[in-house]
Amino acid sequence: MKSDDTYNGGTAMDGFAERLQKLRIERKPVRARHIVSHLCGLPDDAIRRYERGESRPTMEALTKIADYYEVSLDYLVGRIPYR
Repeated sequence: MKSDDTYNGGTAMDGFAERLQKLRIERKPVRARHIVSHLCGLPDDAIRRYERGESRPTMEALTKIADYYEVSLDYLVGRIPYR
């Protein structure tokens, strides 16, 4: 496990905002929040709100984000430390 991973024992949604931002920054060529939101089929400001902790995603939104980044839901919400 990398030292920058946010896994801390597995409480649901622990580190979600940080993991989402990390995935978005790592993903090339698309890094713009509004474009990622659009590609996931979410409102244009959804990713921004999730990263800032202003809003919590629905299960449907989590599934779309996990599918887009090709990671498991467990990783995305902080239940496991690996993708």
